[in-house]
Amino acid sequence: MRTNALKATMKAGRTAVVGWASLGSGYAAEVLGHGGVDAVCVDLQHGPIFLDRAVEMLTALSSTPATPIARPSGNDFAEINKLLDAGAYGVIVPMIDTAEDARRVVDAVRYPPRGRRSFGPARGLLYGGSDYAAHADDELLAFAMIETPQGLANLDAIAGVEGLDGLFIGPTDLSLALGVPPSPKWREEPLRGAIARIHAAAKAHGKLSGIFCMSPEMGADMRAAGFDMVVPGNDAMLLRGAAQAWCDAIRGEAASGPKPGY
Repeated sequence: MRTNALKATMKAGRTAVVGWASLGSGYAAEVLGHGGVDAVCVDLQHGPIFLDRAVEMLTALSSTPATPIARPSGNDFAEINKLLDAGAYGVIVPMIDTAEDARRVVDAVRYPPRGRRSFGPARGLLYGGSDYAAHADDELLAFAMIETPQGLANLDAIAGVEGLDGLFIGPTDLSLALGVPPSPKWREEPLRGAIARIHAAAKAHGKLSGIFCMSPEMGADMRAAGFDMVVPGNDAMLLRGAAQAWCDAIRGEAASGPKPGY
């Protein structure tokens, strides 16, 4: 089976930089996959992407050096199965509130007896190789997003779930969970403390840690803090920011840049 290069990078102690594909374009995902990132996550939770389009994007990513992963629209067994069957090498599942939620993620990602994933890997065989079934449980990544009050309250129980590879932070939803407006104030409390707490819980339970970042500065800070995976915004943010920077440069104006995203 094709090695999960994203997982290998993180397990080797190197911080992975992951692109986030939200535009719903196979071409855009392919371009992002050639942009120096270690992986690209196809985002079905937010934006105009459903399963059919996700398959096109995962197929396009096959031509790139980036590992294809996906964020499903929710903790849905059938959707996660379909994304993995379509060639995703891991999932980042949103809104995980309890240890039972996290076990459902593991059930959807792992084949019996480690989980309950149904067998029918389809594109997984084409992308992963003919011995996919023998190695998928060890290669595919299962991440749980911690971004709700319940998720924070049950943090240690979630982090302790066997078969879960890591915890992933959505900082804007996490801000809302902390009772403050969505903002890029990751260096200030209460967001700073919550991020540190989630990162510490992941490490204490031998799990990987990842985080969505609203700016390059935040990405650099999170890398320095020891996160295994950082996401430097999504493709829409990068496109808008690059377009604005070019326009500002041509007009001789001070850079205005995009407003921070989610």
